[in-house]
Amino acid sequence: MSYLEYNVKRVPTGLSKVLFLNWPLLVLVTAAAGIGFLMLYSVAGGSMTPWVEPQLKRFGLGLVLMIGVAMVPIWFWRNMSALAYAVSVLLLIFVEFFGATGMGAQRWIDLGFMRLQPSELTKITVVMLLAAYYDWLDIRKVSRPLWVLIPVVLILLPTYLVLTQPDLGTAILLVAGGAFVMFIAGVHWLYFAAVLAAGGGMITAVFWSRGTDWQLLKDYQYRRIDTFLNPETDPLGAGYHITQSKIALGSGGWAGRGFMQGTQSRLNFLPEKHTDFIFTTLAEEFGFVGGISLLVIYGLIILFCIASAVNNQNRFGAILTLGIAATFFLFFAVNMSMVMGLAPVVGVPLPLVSYGGSAMLVLMVAFGLTQSAHIHRPRNRT
Repeated sequence: MSYLEYNVKRVPTGLSKVLFLNWPLLVLVTAAAGIGFLMLYSVAGGSMTPWVEPQLKRFGLGLVLMIGVAMVPIWFWRNMSALAYAVSVLLLIFVEFFGATGMGAQRWIDLGFMRLQPSELTKITVVMLLAAYYDWLDIRKVSRPLWVLIPVVLILLPTYLVLTQPDLGTAILLVAGGAFVMFIAGVHWLYFAAVLAAGGGMITAVFWSRGTDWQLLKDYQYRRIDTFLNPETDPLGAGYHITQSKIALGSGGWAGRGFMQGTQSRLNFLPEKHTDFIFTTLAEEFGFVGGISLLVIYGLIILFCIASAVNNQNRFGAILTLGIAATFFLFFAVNMSMVMGLAPVVGVPLPLVSYGGSAMLVLMVAFGLTQSAHIHRPRNRT
């Protein structure tokens, strides 16, 4: 029996696909979003508006998209990966010239009913294209210089466009997510060692360029670095966010102040309490127990993605699932590090919890892709 026959005869068809959904993953994603609704209700002062209702609608639409994407065979998404990547890059170019501006950055396309942030879509399309590339490439060529250069260019092109918006946080996630896909595909570790060494040199150049004609970062990005290194130097200015965030985190203690009893968020000490800094509200109101509970949910989501990938004999599906899991990890790791003062503030939302349309919908589509890989993986007959 050929490999094609093996695939066709041993994957679910029709409505039976619903039974093969990765149901634990679906439940965990819903649980994480539920925590987000609860926190948005709290920071709104016990009201469904202005944040909970739109977020609920987006999650409902996201669930429909997730299941819809999951029902489509994984080979289709493999064939569409190059087109999806090209569309996301074209949208980034469109933003460069016609994008809507907010908070000093030009990152959005105003669709009327919502603002689309193409950089969020790019995080997933880069992973899709790299997974398709390494599925196509002979494994013996993976570490050869020419075949390593191609994915590097595919990663750096959208990264450059995102940096010009400017959006340093998303650029970091694009590079890190793409590098992870290259690593799990089998690229030799010496390439990554060289990149890390070059990264050290780049960091040095960033600091040396400050105040010169060839300054590499924007002034506000340097202020974020200063704030990260010593937020107490300007507690009412550039260091305000992180100082108030640490106060909220510490005041929660073990069990928290109680639901809707957080002073930092209720009294508006945290300006971005419904987006990037929503984790501090959770930690203040539910303490260490609440924070670690969300971390456990996130950890289980990654665990079920890894388990699905390990049991998937389809190379594209396995790499895609692991790449999306890594991107999801980077999302919450960077956000939590940021609000705890362990990393500079770079504007990365907390996945499934922070308020936002593009991030929510794109992440739900991404989990739909992992579901498609899970449903359509080859299975032995019973």
